[in-house]
Amino acid sequence: MPRSGKKARSPRVARAATPTGADALPFRVPMPPQGASFPTPLTRYAKSGDVSIAYQVAGTGPDLVLIPGWVSHLEQAWEEPTVAAFLHRLCSFSRLLLLDRRGTGLSDRVARLPTLEQRMDDIRAVMDAAGSERAAVFGISESGPLAMLFAATYPQRSTALVLYGTFARGTWHRDYPWRWTQEQWDGVLDFIGREWGTGKVASVLAPSIASDPRAIEAWGRFERRSVSPGGAQDLFRMMLECDVRHVLPTIHTPTLVLQRSGDQITTVQGARYIAEHIPGAIYREFAGNDHFPWTGDYGPIVDAVQELVTGARAAPVCDRVLATVLFVDIVGSTAHLAEIGDRAWRDLLSRFRTTVRAELARFRGREVGTAGDSFLATFDGPARALRCARAITEAVGTLGLAVRSGVHTGECELVDDTVAGIAVHIGARISSAARPNEILASSTVKDLVAGSGLVFTSRGEHVLAGVPDAWTLYRFEHA
Repeated sequence: MPRSGKKARSPRVARAATPTGADALPFRVPMPPQGASFPTPLTRYAKSGDVSIAYQVAGTGPDLVLIPGWVSHLEQAWEEPTVAAFLHRLCSFSRLLLLDRRGTGLSDRVARLPTLEQRMDDIRAVMDAAGSERAAVFGISESGPLAMLFAATYPQRSTALVLYGTFARGTWHRDYPWRWTQEQWDGVLDFIGREWGTGKVASVLAPSIASDPRAIEAWGRFERRSVSPGGAQDLFRMMLECDVRHVLPTIHTPTLVLQRSGDQITTVQGARYIAEHIPGAIYREFAGNDHFPWTGDYGPIVDAVQELVTGARAAPVCDRVLATVLFVDIVGSTAHLAEIGDRAWRDLLSRFRTTVRAELARFRGREVGTAGDSFLATFDGPARALRCARAITEAVGTLGLAVRSGVHTGECELVDDTVAGIAVHIGARISSAARPNEILASSTVKDLVAGSGLVFTSRGEHVLAGVPDAWTLYRFEHA
């Protein structure tokens, strides 16, 4: 369970009204007539590192970034009437930013699947390319954990957070029992491999379209254009490795959690858990069993989004932020000093600092402070911090120095040009527990880089001085 130090509370619940009586309509927003279409916005490309991310901008109003779920295809979405109507409705009150995640749709195919950290970079790249300094972030299904992490890491760029049909952990856990077990998901993966491209997967996700041959055929085409069967399985496996429970208490952006009561892919209990652990979050529940937000009666869902996006209160002053801290400390510095003398030690220490700063710059780390022979730096993603720690270890080895490193991700308090808070203390204690040339990370870090290919070995439970509970630490082996 996340060690937030805060007791979970009941979310504010606002239930959607459901039409009743003989005159009640099945959909508050009428379905478009067959053959109806909406103009497709121009697809552009934003550069995120070496990868081109396809994006579109449509509508006017407050900026709203819609992060696709499992798979997507920007232009195909506008050809499917139900999706197009849903997007058109969002465009009616917002400047809507749409994107295809790297590896899918119209974005670059990549050799390795993107981590949450890389996907946050992609969102920022699209926002920058579209001239959006701040936006509401709308995470659907698999993109919910990414949206949560983005809002916690970049509160200065997030005006609001909307979460629909999502989860905080990919698979069952005794402390999060509202997801299927790995064995159950394995059966789903086999089904995806057999049926991808036929539309049958979509019929399971949206039972309301299961008996419509035209809709099933259209979704089969959408699946084929979005990603290959193997790619769909790989993306699904990455989703199952996700666990962002510890991120929830660090989100201070106005948040709306939306869930359909009959959704079997994500559950009411799981959605309530999210709302209970995000400070001030509002929970809204709707009738229906479709996992797709754009099928079934999506009118009340979009109404709730519009209410938050157009009437959200001013974002709080960003004095707390989710960050990854890296502590690097020279091993045996006193012995080195005694061996080589003051003058030589000062020269060696200067070269050490120059070397560390060069690696921090390469991996986008921010130097927060130095104390004697140690460094404290922060990163906006744990994978970069781990890779930077490895690069530092190897680089200072050429100087004849050994270092110990500790990496932790948590909520930090911004104080002038430095950071403070329990996360910083935890990072320091983790570093102290490391052996020469060892990089130790908390379980929080390990969870956030799931699916990245980074390899860890458990170092067992440790009691960190001044920090409650025992903490399982992991040695970072290699990428």
